[in-house]
Amino acid sequence: MAKQSAGILLYRKKGKRLEVFLGHPGGPFWAKKDLGSWSVPKGEYQEGEEPLQAAIREFEEETGYRPSGHFIQLATIRQKGHKTVHCWAVAGDLDADSIVSNLFEIEWPPRSGKMKSFPEIDRAAWFPIDIAREKINERQAGFIDELVARIDE
Repeated sequence: MAKQSAGILLYRKKGKRLEVFLGHPGGPFWAKKDLGSWSVPKGEYQEGEEPLQAAIREFEEETGYRPSGHFIQLATIRQKGHKTVHCWAVAGDLDADSIVSNLFEIEWPPRSGKMKSFPEIDRAAWFPIDIAREKINERQAGFIDELVARIDE
């Protein structure tokens, strides 16, 4: 079965401009990547776990902020690695420079026998929609497009 992931697309309005909050994945594989590598804060969930609750949990684990409010369910997407991603949009605000992300461990450098810890999200930022579309993982861009369509309804 394909892996299931759930995330939150946090948004806010600055004047008339819509902005979305994205996270940059931590770790050595992503360190020098920018365009197309940012993501909605998300994570895998187990069978039987409620996807929206998992999305809220993952967002809090990766940022230190617990989103709340009226959650808008967005269309599910499938990423290149066949992971299914469920996403909800919700209005909110947080200081992107003060996020606190949980850590993961991997062997680094490869085959060294040494384990090293990295944050799941090494940085985060608010982006206007046009820039967010360039920054986000291409398969997740549909989340932004759907949010824009639904907010402007």
